Order: sequence, then structure tokens, then C-alpha cells
Amino acid sequence: MALSLASTPALADVFTKEELIKVNKEAAGGGKGTLIGEYAFTRDKALKDQAIKEISWLTLKPGDSIGYHKHTTNEDTYIIISGRGTFKDKDGKDIAVKAGDVTIVRKNESHGLTNTGTEPLVFVDVIAEQ
Repeated sequence: MALSLASTPALADVFTKEELIKVNKEAAGGGKGTLIGEYAFTRDKALKDQAIKEISWLTLKPGDSIGYHKHTTNEDTYIIISGRGTFKDKDGKDIAVKAGDVTIVRKNESHGLTNTGTEPLVFVDVIAEQ
């Protein structure tokens, strides 16, 4: 049995698909289109003493993007599940990504992601702080 997300979100070991919080963000990070999100928990619900602050399934439709933005207090990892895209790294270099690829941006670094394919770009996003 999973714990209630509202009572102790960061303590649960399992978040079922049905319990995930659906949040769509328009022009995420200054990007284009809609970032479709399903969150186990978000930064405002995470406990201060735990490193993982946010974890989610995210989807970008073809042509949509997360704009190039900087992480000043945390690290961000994308695990690409399906689809294809272009990841803009800390140096502004565009790198092709596909299913199975993992990206990471460290504290005080920037990144962005664009779906350059014809199918949805689905990825898991993990945000952590020390």
C-alpha cells in the first residue's frame, strides 16, 4: 500500500501511476508548447533533509521544448524513455538524445530539451539537492 501523497509524500516507497499528480506547464523554462507532467512529488512537498526534491514522468510533443535555463540550487537528470530530441548542454552545445540516454546538469549549470522527432518524447526527471 502506498502512503498518501498529501500526508507524507517524500516518505512513500511506491507512487502508483494512479496517484501521480498531473501538472502541465506552458513554455517551461521559456520553451515552446506544453510540458506534460505526472509527478510523484514536487519541490514544495519534498522534505528538507532528503536529497531528491522532485521526480516525474514528463512528455514533450513533437516540436515542443523546455527552454534553456539554469539550475542555481539543484541538479537535474533526464532519463529518456522514448522518442528523440536535442539536449542543449551547459556549454550551449546541441546533443541528439534517444531512448536509453541519460543527461545531467549540475548546480549552477544550464540546459534545455527539444523534441525533434515525430513521436512524443517521454522521460523521467529527477531533481536533487545536497
